[in-house]
Amino acid sequence: MSSIQYAQFSNTAIMFAALVYSLALLAHIAEWALHRAPAPDRDLIAVGGADAGQDAAASTGISYREDFAGRFGVALTVIGFALNAAGMVARGLAADRVPWGNMYEFTITGCVATVATYLVLLRFQPIRWLGLPVTGLVVVLLMIAVLLLDIPAGPLVPALHSYWLYIHVTAALLATGAFTVGALASCLYLFQSRAEARGRSRSGLAARLPEPETIDRLSYRVHAFGFPVWTFAALIAGPIWARYAWGRYWGWDPKEVWAFITWVAYAAYLHARATAGWRGRKAALLALIGFAALLFNFVGINLWGGGLHSYAGK
Repeated sequence: MSSIQYAQFSNTAIMFAALVYSLALLAHIAEWALHRAPAPDRDLIAVGGADAGQDAAASTGISYREDFAGRFGVALTVIGFALNAAGMVARGLAADRVPWGNMYEFTITGCVATVATYLVLLRFQPIRWLGLPVTGLVVVLLMIAVLLLDIPAGPLVPALHSYWLYIHVTAALLATGAFTVGALASCLYLFQSRAEARGRSRSGLAARLPEPETIDRLSYRVHAFGFPVWTFAALIAGPIWARYAWGRYWGWDPKEVWAFITWVAYAAYLHARATAGWRGRKAALLALIGFAALLFNFVGINLWGGGLHSYAGK
C-alpha cells in the first residue's frame, strides 16, 4: 500500500472506531437505564457464558437484558479499540514514523491508551460501570480530532528525530491513559458520594455505581500506576531528549513548566493520601486539578503557549 492508501485507511478506521464507540456508549446507556438491582448487589457483574449470565443475573437481581446490554457494550468497545489502534498504526505507516507527532495523532493514540487501560482493568476487576464515561469521552475526543485537529500526515520536525521520541511520548501516553481513567473515576466518586450524602445512592443513576469507597480505591490505584510513568516521561526521558535536541536538559519552556506542574499536582495527591490520610472528596478534587493541568499542558500550551514545543500543536 502507498502512503496515500495508508492515510485513507487510517481516516476510515478512525471514523468507524468513533461510530462503534458511539454504539458501545448507547449500549452502556441502555445498561444503566435497565438497572434495577438493589444496593447490596450493585457491585456484582455476571460472568461466564450466556446461561451462566442468566443464572447470575437472576441470583443478583440484575436483569438479563441489563447484563446483555453491558456485555454488548464491552464487545463493541473492544471492536472500537481494534479499529482505533488500526487507524493509529496506519497513520504511522502513512507518515513513515511513529504516529504521535502532532495533536491529532496524540489524541487518537491517547484514546487507544485510555481504552486499553479500561479494558485491562476490566479483565481483573468488575468495573463495567466505568464503560459509559470511558466510551462517552472517547467519542467526544475522536470527533474533536477528526473535525478540528486532523492534518495531512507529514514528516517530523528535526527536533523530533530521536529514538527518545519513542521512549518519552510512549511513557507520556501510558500515563495519560491512566490519568484519564483516574479522572473519570474521581468524577464518579464525587457524584456517588454526593448522592449517598443525600440518601439517594440506591436510586437513579447512583444505583448503577458501587460504593464511593470502591470508586475512590480504584481511582487511587490507577493514579498510583500513572504517576511513576509520568515521572519517567516528564522528568527523566523528556530532559534527556531535550539535551540531545536543544543542548540543555531543562529550559523552563512553557510545556516543560506545565509538565512539572502536572507532576507536582499528582505528587501532592499521592502524598496527601499517604501521609495526611486524605480520602474521598479532597483527594478526588486534587486528582482533578492534576488532570486539568495535564489537559492544559496538552491543549493550552500546544495552541497558545509557543516555545520550543510549539510544533506539537501543528
